[in-house]
Amino acid sequence: MRAKDILGSRGEELAAQYLTESGLCVIDRNWRCPDGEIDLVAVDGATLVIVEVKTRSSLNFGHPFEAISPAKLARLHHLGAAWVRAHNRYYAHRRIDAVAVLDDGTGSPVLEHLRGIS
Repeated sequence: MRAKDILGSRGEELAAQYLTESGLCVIDRNWRCPDGEIDLVAVDGATLVIVEVKTRSSLNFGHPFEAISPAKLARLHHLGAAWVRAHNRYYAHRRIDAVAVLDDGTGSPVLEHLRGIS
């Protein structure tokens, strides 16, 4: 496994732990379909939450949230609808969240959670 993949997997695990500790229930991870992948799927009360996790080891190439483009947001909306259809599970609300993980490997990782990014 490449270092980038290891960092990404660690970031997703940290994000899932953080969301769980924040009261969300993570119900799916790394869900794939022909159109793409959802990092994490969680439930927050009556809301289905599609979570994009961006992990970086430094800010040298910008903040992790800067990597979430309008095209990526549109794809996440599409993937969220696909997840609902594939699992035949419906919720009163749906939102897209993002979790940024900064982990340089020398100290405690720093996580930021943005709710409802679109």
